[in-house]
Amino acid sequence: MNRTSDSDASDKDFSGEDSSDEGSSDESSSGGKNRQDEQRRAGLYARVSTGENRQTPETQLFHLREYADRRGFAIAEEYVDKGSGLDSDRPEYQRLLQDARQRVFDVVLVWRYDRFARFTQALISALKEFQALGIGFISHQEQIDTTTPQGEMVFGFMASLAQFESSLISERVKAGIQRAKEEGKHVGRPPIPEDTQAEVQRLYTEEDISINKISERLDISYGTAWNYVQEIKGE
Repeated sequence: MNRTSDSDASDKDFSGEDSSDEGSSDESSSGGKNRQDEQRRAGLYARVSTGENRQTPETQLFHLREYADRRGFAIAEEYVDKGSGLDSDRPEYQRLLQDARQRVFDVVLVWRYDRFARFTQALISALKEFQALGIGFISHQEQIDTTTPQGEMVFGFMASLAQFESSLISERVKAGIQRAKEEGKHVGRPPIPEDTQAEVQRLYTEEDISINKISERLDISYGTAWNYVQEIKGE
């Protein structure tokens, strides 16, 4: 009898543990706070374009702060740019990257992908660096979170897609250049004016001026001057 009683008690204890674990798992998957999230520091990034006069970064920041609070993230820093997403030299964007390398935060929060980077390749490049640094990336609107296995999977897919796109573009460019050569078309930069070509030849052959000085005097690139000098030598 005692054994049966002990067994029943053990079964109840085991059932209770399962119920508790399921509750914890549900809370985490629903975007609620958990211990790991509460230890994370977040860097919030917002951007509005110069032409978006009616928009303010505060709209984005409000939702990002709300999300950070819901997840239990401590906000370490906020970064706000006003300008084109095509410009990789945005001051706050660059400051965010520098702070990431200094581990000022553990996760980056953005409103949408295009607020952070306009090109897939630029986005993937930044995410790869974050991944190497152990920093997560969350896009609020797309609901992509690389701190989760699902988010990691999406990131891997995006990286593969970007690589595939890059390879396709490279192949198309090579094919176009080859076709142009076969058709006898000029490939590369247009040639400099004939009088400039003649001046390159005169300066090099008659005045024995260096290629570097020729490029400075005629306001052409060193590479262009060098190419024409090589043609002169081969004559």
